[in-house]
Formats: sequence, structure tokens, C-alpha cells
Amino acid sequence: MRVEIWSDIACPWCYVGKARFEKALAAFPHRDQVEVVHRSFELDPGRAKGDIQPVITMLTKKYGMSAAQAQAGEENLGAQASAEGLAYRTEGRDHGNTFDMHRLLHLAKRHGRQDELIQILYRANFAEERSVFAEGDDRLVELAVEAGLEADEVRRVLADPSAYADDVRADEREAAQLGATGVPFFVLDRTYGVLGAQPAEVFTQALTQAWGDRSPLTLLDTGDADACGPDGCAVPQA
Repeated sequence: MRVEIWSDIACPWCYVGKARFEKALAAFPHRDQVEVVHRSFELDPGRAKGDIQPVITMLTKKYGMSAAQAQAGEENLGAQASAEGLAYRTEGRDHGNTFDMHRLLHLAKRHGRQDELIQILYRANFAEERSVFAEGDDRLVELAVEAGLEADEVRRVLADPSAYADDVRADEREAAQLGATGVPFFVLDRTYGVLGAQPAEVFTQALTQAWGDRSPLTLLDTGDADACGPDGCAVPQA
């Protein structure tokens, strides 16, 4: 079974939701038969790469709330993250464009290091003092290397704006086609969708239902035909 997760590194509920999903997945009896794929979704795709501002400022401008309301929201998120065993800085974080991070996540997917990189990026953005935005490519290279990628390859990807750009855009188009209006958005075997950082119990229910509803393969009766099997291949006799 495949679970696809559309998310953004700038999304705090994606950070929390991933932890809740993983709690459910860890206890799922068929865990070893579940493939998890992270897909791209930008919350702020129109933001220029160099446009970086404090999270509180971004929240007040984007949602029309007061600074006090924005800070209260951050405090609530901090409590939610802490309940899942996650560190979360409620003050001093910044916000910026995440497109390059999504491109690197596609590179990481090619090397089988996608989950490692997304978790490191989340930690860096939400829990560490150093910015994932203000320090530019050097910071992203450092984090990607921590996830097991080669520094030179990461630098080449970052230096080429077209590298994996089509993959990111394809993910985003697909999210729209599936009806995703926000993230995190979990799609189980292209049959069930779960929106938001739901409690672990909801993910447990979704995994169980999706697993139970998998349709067995229907073999069409098209008559006898030559095929290869465990005992070898039938060779027609002259």
C-alpha cells in the first residue's frame, strides 16, 4: 500500500501531522508493506526567493490578525508539537520561499533519502535557531548532507533552477486535481484522503480501512498462453 503525503516545510501542521501519522504507522500490523512518498505543495508559491520575514509579521499580513493573536497561535502550535515529542520555537522564526527545498526533496527521493531530508528540514525550520531561509544555499547543502546526500550534487541542483522544478509543479498540479485545498494531505492507495494533522487514531482507522478495502487482482480469462514461472519457461516443441 502506498501513502502519499502532500506537505510544505513552512507548514507547522505538516510537522505535527507527520509525527501523528508515524505514530499510527509504527503500530500498524502491515507497516513493512506500506510505502510512504512525500509530495510537494507550496503554501506561498508566489513569494520571491529573497523575500524573508518574521513568521508573526507574515501571519498578521496574510490573515489580518493582530500580533497578539498570531503569537497565541504559535504558542498553541508549540504545545501541540510538544505533545508529540517535537521541539518547536514559538518566537524568532522566519518565513520564506520553499521551492528549492522541494526540489531537493525530489533529489533525495531518487537516492532513497526523502524521509530523512524532510524530517531534517522540519527540525531545522521549527526547532533550531538558524534559519533555513536567511543563510541561503549553504544552509540547505549542510542539511542535505546530514540527510545522506552528496554536497556537490546538491550544489549542482541548487545552481540549476530547472532541476526537479517540473517534478515539484507536477506534484502541485496533482494535488489540485485530487482536491487538496491545504496541507498536510494524506492519500492512501489513491482511494482515501485525510486532510490535516488528525489525531493518530484517525490515521490508524484510515490505514486499517484502506488496507482492508484493497481490491484483489482480477485475472482476465484470455485462454492459455506461454509464460515463465518458478519452474522455468515452457519452450514450444517443434
